[in-house]
Amino acid sequence: MFMGRVVGEVWATRKHADLEGVRLLVIEALDRLDDPGAPVVTPVVALDPIGAGTGECVLVAFGKAARVACGGDGDYALEAAVVGIVDDFDVPEAPASWRASTSRGTS
Repeated sequence: MFMGRVVGEVWATRKHADLEGVRLLVIEALDRLDDPGAPVVTPVVALDPIGAGTGECVLVAFGKAARVACGGDGDYALEAAVVGIVDDFDVPEAPASWRASTSRGTS
């Protein structure tokens, strides 16, 4: 799971039946560019079952956790899903750009 910012939306006319009628969002990971840490492929296209908006800070799950979060037994054709919209967080050394992306944050 990672925390990211919604930076856009994807529309696809032709897609797998599991993806019919769902929103697909483009999520940019919030990370420290100066800290290599665990690599995250970003941006990520994630299914959005909860209604996140552009600019909001969200939690994204991968794999079976993402599929189960979308209301099934984990047998869907998707790899990532938005599982939460972040209201606030406490990360003392977080870059200012992280704070600007929460619904309670400031620019």
